[in-house]
Formats: sequence, structure tokens, C-alpha cells
Amino acid sequence: MTKPRPKTKASGRGNSGKAATRQKSTRSSHPVVRVLADPETVARAAAGEFVRLARKPHAKGRAFRVALSGGATPRRTYEILAEAPFRDMVDWMRVHFFWGDERCVPPDHPDSNYRMALEALLSRVPAVPARIHRIEAERVDADAAAREYQREVTRVFGATEHAPTPVFDLILLGLGPDGHTASLFPGTAALREVERWVVANFVPKLGARRMTFTYPLLNRAAHLVFLSTGVEKSAILAEVLEGPEDHERLPAQGVRPSAGTLTWIVDAGAAAKLVRTPVTKG
Repeated sequence: MTKPRPKTKASGRGNSGKAATRQKSTRSSHPVVRVLADPETVARAAAGEFVRLARKPHAKGRAFRVALSGGATPRRTYEILAEAPFRDMVDWMRVHFFWGDERCVPPDHPDSNYRMALEALLSRVPAVPARIHRIEAERVDADAAAREYQREVTRVFGATEHAPTPVFDLILLGLGPDGHTASLFPGTAALREVERWVVANFVPKLGARRMTFTYPLLNRAAHLVFLSTGVEKSAILAEVLEGPEDHERLPAQGVRPSAGTLTWIVDAGAAAKLVRTPVTKG
């Protein structure tokens, strides 16, 4: 079978040098930046966005495929989704759950993103166990686990690994204090990956590997939503949105959907140092 050659930078196909150039030089349209009062309001807005987007494919009789994030704000979002009225607004039987990144720990470990989502959401809604696709990050061979997770993504989307990169309906992301997102950390090899969708990324400052989606998969999503709260995130958020482009130093800048939407939902504290970025309040 002849490999298709998608033209978008996010597909991860073609010459790696050209892909890297496109990653640095091509911006999507300006992201939507919503500024809300506090972390609780951000979590509720994110839950509302989840529900809104989940209902689109359901209306057409197809599955909703979402990649979850770790972190305190996503946790509260998941808790809200598991409560009325949000709980009753989603056809949970049609949702496929994935994770955009994971620590290399067992699924019952306190640091596991899977465990957090299980406790906050998945154990509290009628999700289908076969549609909960966790990363087996506890495996000794992390690279093999990453390749297996890519195969799982391929299987669920009904694609092949040589077909165009799958399009998630929604990917939730956070912003680290160093500008990382998912487990794409500054200066790490995963930032330069243009072929694989999931990798075991070694992070020198942590002395550990992290499982993570890469730009080719992230940037194909139909909807990407960043959540960020707290004044301690204000400086890094301003750098990511208004600073010079350098996704090697600020990996969150490399999230640029090829055709989808990019939304930041942040609180007033996180937005405190934004100067030039157009924002929507409320």
C-alpha cells in the first residue's frame, strides 16, 4: 500500500527538516483566550466545553474521542462532569477515553494521571471499560509501551499506521511552569519527533521517562483546550502567548492545530501579565 503524503505539518510525514521548518514558521489563526474569575469557574467552563463538543459526534451517531490531561484544574473539571447536570448531558457509552501523557508508574500510583481520572470521573459515570484506553506506562520497556499505545490509537480510529494521522475530537492540555505541555518538556527529543504519535520521552531534569503524545498527533485534533490557573502561571502564560517563538524552550508554543481550534481557558490570575493578547472575559 502506498503511503499517503498529507500536506499539513501536523501529519508528521515527509522530510523532517521541512517539517521542522513548518513547525517553526507556521502559525494557526490566533487562539481563543477566555479569561474567567477563578479556578472553579475555569473548571466549570471546561466541563461545559467537554459537553458541547461531546454532543456533536453523538448527534451524528458516532463516538466521541477525547484525550485527558492530568493536573488540579482538570481533576476539578472531571469531578464537575461526574455531577448533575453535566453527568446527564453526555452519552458516556459513546466516549473513548485516552490520555495525552502519563508518568511511568503503575495505574494505582498516586502520581498516575489514569488513577486521577478514574477517581474523579470514570468510576462515577457509565463509561464502557473497553473504551477506556490507558497507557501501560508501568511496563519495563517504555518504548514498547509507547508503540503499543500508538497501535491502540490506530485500532480505535480504524486507521493504519501509514494512513493520515487520526483526528481526536478533543485534547485537553495543561501548562507547566517551564512551558511544557503533555510531557513535552523543554529541550527533549520528543519535540523533534515528526513520525511517531506517541513516544517515551526522557526528561533529564526529572531523571525519568514520560509517555506523551507528540506534535503530529496533537496538532491534528479538531479541538485543543488548554487549562491554566493561578498567578504563578502568569509569567509563563505571557511568554507562551506573547513571547518570541521557540518551542524548544516553550513546548506549549508548538501546539498549533493544522485545521482545528485552539482555546485557552484561564483565570484572572494566570492572565494577569497578558498585554497584547485579545481575550474574551466570561
